[in-house]
Amino acid sequence: MAERFFSGTSTAAPPFDDAGIILLSGPPCCGKTSLLFQFAINRAAESGRHVVFICSKGRLENSPPFLSQGVEPSLSVLQRIQIKYIEDDEGIRKYFAAFHLLDDFPAAVIVDDFTGFFSERSCQLRYGNTRARDLALVRILALCQNAISHANAKLGTIGSCNLLLSDVHQGDNPRSLFIYKRWIGSIYTIQGDGLGSYLLKNISTPQSGTKEARAAKYSIALQYLVLEEIKE
Repeated sequence: MAERFFSGTSTAAPPFDDAGIILLSGPPCCGKTSLLFQFAINRAAESGRHVVFICSKGRLENSPPFLSQGVEPSLSVLQRIQIKYIEDDEGIRKYFAAFHLLDDFPAAVIVDDFTGFFSERSCQLRYGNTRARDLALVRILALCQNAISHANAKLGTIGSCNLLLSDVHQGDNPRSLFIYKRWIGSIYTIQGDGLGSYLLKNISTPQSGTKEARAAKYSIALQYLVLEEIKE
């Protein structure tokens, strides 16, 4: 749900039960990393478990996330967010290939700028065809889905583990939307309104009557993530 990416909403979000893969996609510089980090804080706080935040060290240092306005997470919550630095898609593959060996599965795994780790050149060298990058994406997504499904089967009633990915796109939809629809259950997109605010909405097909159709209008002001409105 859109509320999951913010804190300080007027009504508490219901217990998180989406144990699948979620995608957050939007244009450059629209606050995606901040939304992901707030999501991580929310999951760590409500679950009491750790969250893994996978990202590029250089990108995170150059563009650190902003927290929601008025929110000061406790030290114990921040300590449950484990930052893991990787530099390419091989780092993602190695992490999820060994995921089933973990003794304690996280409440969530978050990969910031997922497709940014897949360079055209390295994918071409590895697979040697014109659709090399798409093939690499499909293989990693299949591995991720298998890992997350295994974790949730092991967790049972104890809790859930979900995977949240972010992507950068120009225009209305993600470049690899046709691939994402095969592997990802919930797809959120971000669009600017031309006035300094952004609209976050779920473009997946929600079940009738659920709140998945809700959208959030937000902005980034004075180094804070500001939720302006939740819309139906």
